[in-house]
Amino acid sequence: MKVETSRFVRAPPAVVQRILSPVALVEAEGSFDVRGVEDGAGETLVHAGGYGVELLLAFEEREDGIAYTMREGPLDRLETTVTVAPEDEGSRITARSVVVTGGPAVFDRLAGWKRRGELKRALAAIEEQC
Repeated sequence: MKVETSRFVRAPPAVVQRILSPVALVEAEGSFDVRGVEDGAGETLVHAGGYGVELLLAFEEREDGIAYTMREGPLDRLETTVTVAPEDEGSRITARSVVVTGGPAVFDRLAGWKRRGELKRALAAIEEQC
């Protein structure tokens, strides 16, 4: 299931980009705690967990934001991009995610609903930091 949300913030893209770190993004989503971070060749691996679930997320910084995929965890697929673009006298932050549970379609819809909430929380937290 694909989900997307966006938010305008009154900060230039350079300021928003400095806030978009892998650890800050996982914490801002609000579902998991960061358990460890490993910097590798061109990517950052974040070990996160909570409620009996453990994840390994691979982050890649991009010119216009940040992207990550779930390498290990309970879902068949989780991919997320957060982009920052100039708008008016601030920035438009857009978060897009694909989440696939591997179960019945209703599970994907529930996972998408939960994921949209996580992305909205993350964008609200980023705005507060700007």
